[in-house]
Amino acid sequence: MVRDGIPYVVIPLVLAALPVVFGYWLLAIPFVAIALFMAYFFRDPHRPVPTESGIVVAPADGRVTMVRLADGHDHPESLVSIFLSPLDVHINRSPIGGVITEIAYKSGKFVMATKEESRLLNEQNALTIQGDGLSVRCTQIAGVLARRIVCWKQTGDRVKCGERFGMIKFGSRTDLLLPPNVDVIAREGMKVKGGVTIVGRIRE
Repeated sequence: MVRDGIPYVVIPLVLAALPVVFGYWLLAIPFVAIALFMAYFFRDPHRPVPTESGIVVAPADGRVTMVRLADGHDHPESLVSIFLSPLDVHINRSPIGGVITEIAYKSGKFVMATKEESRLLNEQNALTIQGDGLSVRCTQIAGVLARRIVCWKQTGDRVKCGERFGMIKFGSRTDLLLPPNVDVIAREGMKVKGGVTIVGRIRE
């Protein structure tokens, strides 16, 4: 379990202990159920990150809701959007190895993350990662339930492909902007796993 989830598990368990002390076992059940869900939500499973060169992996678990390819005109970069439900793992992972050259946080609204306008209106945190021959931008976007974006890295940090860099609490969206020299292989509707599923390949 990720350390950010510890208070969400401990507090319900403490509250569950109080009625148990006075013999009211049934009153403890809802608090125990909440603690179990929180432990599940904040899970942090080990992931076997692919080792082949020239790949871009999914930065989050979830369902791909949008794939917009670069066209050289209105859209100079390709966009892959991933929606994370409350049941998905909410750890964000670096899509490539490289150096974080910029982290830009923007406050905003909490529009439903599946809507296109959420990427423009909602609270978000964007990381630009410079790798070998390409630069990508990975944006953590809050949703209706998500009220806290967490980023564990700083500008100048070096990250490995698939390395954890943060999380978004309770349902969200993660957008990935890719340069035109990346062939996007992700498709709308597919389920992806952060740090595991290959969503693009760098064109040689």
